[in-house]
Amino acid sequence: MYVYCDPLPSSAIAHDSHAGRFLAASPDFKPLRIPMPAQSPQSHALFNPSLVTPGRTAVWARRWSVISVAVLLVACGKSEAPAGAPPGGGMPAPEVGVVTVAPGDVGLQTELPGRLEASRVAQVRARAAGILQQRLFKEGSDVKAGQALFRIDAAPYAAAMQSAQASLARAQANVAQATALAERYKPLVAENAISQQEYANAVASQKTAEADVAVAKAAVQTASINLNYANVTAPIAGRIGRALVTEGALVGQGEATQLAVIQQVDPMYVNFTQSAAEAMKLQRALESGQLKGAGTGAASVRVVLEDGSEYAKAGRLLFSDLSVDSTTGQVTLRAEVPNPGGSLLPGLYVRVRLEQATARDAITLPQQAVTRSAQGDSVQIVTADGKIEQRTIKVGGQQSGKWVVMDGLKAGEQVMVDGFQKLQMMPPGTPVKAVPWTPAGAPAAAAPAVAAPAPAAAK
Repeated sequence: MYVYCDPLPSSAIAHDSHAGRFLAASPDFKPLRIPMPAQSPQSHALFNPSLVTPGRTAVWARRWSVISVAVLLVACGKSEAPAGAPPGGGMPAPEVGVVTVAPGDVGLQTELPGRLEASRVAQVRARAAGILQQRLFKEGSDVKAGQALFRIDAAPYAAAMQSAQASLARAQANVAQATALAERYKPLVAENAISQQEYANAVASQKTAEADVAVAKAAVQTASINLNYANVTAPIAGRIGRALVTEGALVGQGEATQLAVIQQVDPMYVNFTQSAAEAMKLQRALESGQLKGAGTGAASVRVVLEDGSEYAKAGRLLFSDLSVDSTTGQVTLRAEVPNPGGSLLPGLYVRVRLEQATARDAITLPQQAVTRSAQGDSVQIVTADGKIEQRTIKVGGQQSGKWVVMDGLKAGEQVMVDGFQKLQMMPPGTPVKAVPWTPAGAPAAAAPAVAAPAPAAAK
């Protein structure tokens, strides 16, 4: 039994009930001769020409059209391979960014917490008692040493000054009289015109009068000092803060009232602490020759601000404390940082990067290349045949945002830096293609990236 149909859905099909076959109404009609199983019990019902209607004919035509298109697509897919596919039809190896290991001398930087402090701090206090009459500076401005800041009522001190000067004049008059009497008695005692006792009394009176003059001069100087205290001046040059008292306040009565604070902010001090255990470990490494000193001069330090940016000007280490804090086990260190623009403020919390030693034959790696866990630090190595190998390393510190690797890598090895997410979607053991890694924001380089030591800090 056979069924004749047109595979094109646009063809019109007519049925000739007497001939028992399908005839094409179009001259382009090409019938298909499809054999059907002779034993099918329902073949007479499915393909009975008397049951074929124009609607059923259209349905069968659409079905055969879909089948023909599917067969055509399958045939085309088998005959043409995708462009760029590797031989055999496999997927290309995923690309991963790598850096090439190149050992060298690397400066070991230690980042420690610290706090900024003014290099000089002076409290302006009232040393004379009285009513504060006038403030002579602008709050928050820079002042010079000796500049007038406050004026206190000086009337009592001016009167005391005048009294002291009068006492000095009286003492000077007395010494003139005593001196004249002693000089007049001197020839008389030689002729025994007067007794020796009278001459001795005259000489004693002269010396007493001279002593009174000295006392009066000291009183005048004291009165002058107290009078100058009424005019409060800046003890040092620096930046003055707000006034702690206002005009009309009584100051210096019984105690030296604090009026303001002056801080010298150029240069600035930064005080920071380091664990005593780390300091001893560093000292042992230097003595054993594993590390070498950063230099003979003062070590250079860099200040990292709260937003993560690095302060433009480098400082220098001044000293390390000789004792360890018994409560914290920390050693205090101090560095000096220039601050010509006044951008650094006292009391600001910062982090200090200090280069204390230099590691020989060390390597610097981007931080994203190193996996840090409780089991240790490790990296992914790309072998010559494109395989991924995990390697345990020893990290000794950081330098310019990179980890300093002390042990575990060899020169020329390729360390994976980028492409970890691609490997998560691949089966284990998938070979990869190593390409030079370029940091974000840097121009692409033609040569492979190299894990080289950072430049040595300026000595």
